[in-house]
Amino acid sequence: MKIAFLGTGRMGLPMARSLLAAGHEVTAWNRTRGKAEPLAAHGARIAGTPAEAAQDAEIAVTMLADDEALDEVVFGDEGIYEALPQGGVHLGCSTIGVQLSRTLADAHEIQRQLYVAAPVFGRPEAAEARKLKVVAAGEAGAIELCRPVLDAIAARTFVVGADPAHANVVKLCGNFMIAAMIETLGETFAMARKSGVEPATFLEVLDGTFFGSPIFGGYAARIAEGEYRPAAFTMRLGLKDLRLLLAAAEAAEVPMPGASLVRDRLLTGIALGRGEDDWSAAAALAAEQAGL
Repeated sequence: MKIAFLGTGRMGLPMARSLLAAGHEVTAWNRTRGKAEPLAAHGARIAGTPAEAAQDAEIAVTMLADDEALDEVVFGDEGIYEALPQGGVHLGCSTIGVQLSRTLADAHEIQRQLYVAAPVFGRPEAAEARKLKVVAAGEAGAIELCRPVLDAIAARTFVVGADPAHANVVKLCGNFMIAAMIETLGETFAMARKSGVEPATFLEVLDGTFFGSPIFGGYAARIAEGEYRPAAFTMRLGLKDLRLLLAAAEAAEVPMPGASLVRDRLLTGIALGRGEDDWSAAAALAAEQAGL
């Protein structure tokens, strides 16, 4: 398939490589061109603008940091909105707000294009190994058009409905669960340490009891070791996702006090200069508040 891939950062670069390895024809674009250029060695064409990348694509995949970046890439002066052919699919893999997802769905329908929201769960190493978990939503026919792409980047795709925004709701809720888990781990490690239990000993107990998930265990290991760089997912991005979740919750009249607490924890970390640390560094704040 002819694929435009927009956004070749920590997650996007290995995803685009997987598409090339699967035999797809990929035209890549990134705001910082140098981050896309390594794909040329794998057979990709590097575009100078999003519009150039999308002009003859069957599917345009976006993997961008936030709502503002995606809005610019889609609707900006050289965005994909005017360039993607009629019948082309915008496959949105970014974690974005529910309202923007609805705006994209409506706009692409006017342009006679298709939109599938397909945010991903997984860190960069999962993207490298093609073990991402994708949550997809959109018209059934559009999702089927995207199957070759989804199968090339993911171990499993969950289809959660015809409304693209539903995929974004699921992703934001999932990220809140991770953030809440990090808060819980931070508090429990702080309690264990202040009571005289070595972090490595406590981790061994958790490994042998609670941890059946690589997500849970992976973050616990980071916290036990106190290693928060390099970041796979920064505090700034975590705060962005918590803000998006709370905005969606307010619109739906769903109180989420726990989400507000985690948002404030992340905001505190950023205020203290930890914005580029991995978001698991929220656990370090719990330790500091315990006097450790």
